[in-house]
Amino acid sequence: MRAILTGGGTGGHIYPALAIARGLQNRFPNTEILYVGTNRGLEADIVPKANFPFQAITVSGLERKLSLKNFQVLWQAWQGYREAVGILKTFKPDVVIGTGGYVCGPVVMAAARRGIPAMIHEQNALPGITNRILSKFVDQVALTFEDSVQYFSGKARVVVTGLPVRPEIMQADKTNALAALNLSAGKRTLLVFGGSLGARRINRAMVEVIKRYGNQPHIQILHATGQLGHQEFLRELANNGIDLDKYVNIMVKPYLYNMHEALAAADLVISRAGAATLAELTVSGLPAVLIPYPFASENHQEHNARALADRGAAVLIKDADLTGSLLVETVERIITEPQRLENMSQASEKMGRPEALHDIIKCVERMLPRQ
Repeated sequence: MRAILTGGGTGGHIYPALAIARGLQNRFPNTEILYVGTNRGLEADIVPKANFPFQAITVSGLERKLSLKNFQVLWQAWQGYREAVGILKTFKPDVVIGTGGYVCGPVVMAAARRGIPAMIHEQNALPGITNRILSKFVDQVALTFEDSVQYFSGKARVVVTGLPVRPEIMQADKTNALAALNLSAGKRTLLVFGGSLGARRINRAMVEVIKRYGNQPHIQILHATGQLGHQEFLRELANNGIDLDKYVNIMVKPYLYNMHEALAAADLVISRAGAATLAELTVSGLPAVLIPYPFASENHQEHNARALADRGAAVLIKDADLTGSLLVETVERIITEPQRLENMSQASEKMGRPEALHDIIKCVERMLPRQ
């Protein structure tokens, strides 16, 4: 089988595409993969390092206001469409799968117009504009959240599959993870992170949390500040008279390379609300305090967070409302009430979709001609 995967701009679009590519290779021996993206997106760096062939087309995103630049964008979209048609003619894929980002538009549309089975996967609770348009032309729409179904009304078959999660997330063991991280099995573990670069608002609020729970016997905190914010956070602690060397239950790191172990060890998580993060939290059955990144396109992180909060799996705090005292109060209400923690954990687990990749591959199988 020959498959084209396309998705770009951010890791949230790229990593699901790579997971699907590997899933196809596992399901269909000798599958040939071609990844189509742009030279300006992260995919140009990430995809070749993942050992998949990569080809770029010319395309950029529309601005959300009237501007002269949008005329250039529309011309590039037409040029990108023609380039995509050329790629399809040369590669001759059996299926084309898009995972979001403006690069998907020309590639998936070209496939649909040429009668090639086409599918999109939408990661967020509030679908992006590109996927909403493409849904009217493709054969399958796979969704991460039930909340997304209302936005799709085209001819495509809409299926809630969830978002593929790395196998090591599901395989991690709590006892082994606690030991690997030098954490105590007799304490509640609070895991905090704001993404690979960190989140300044969360870091600032965490100063009060550390002040409140430093050396408390019932709780331990593992906080990833992000590479860029690490030194600033340490200075903020020092300015507040906090010496981490004297707090035996607080662990602060710039980045967690073993996130699968950190999630396995956690009892409660504080984080942003990217779709990939929430997929990992729910497949792990973890309750969370979610602080959505307010500048995500179309505010999609808040919609993601609400999907969990409305089902009792998380507490949502808007970034603009976040303070140290509010975060302490929220953590206190959850961590000191075992029944509430358990209820949130069960609600999170119900939303988890460990079979997401399997279900997405099933969608692909349905599109392929019967042998």
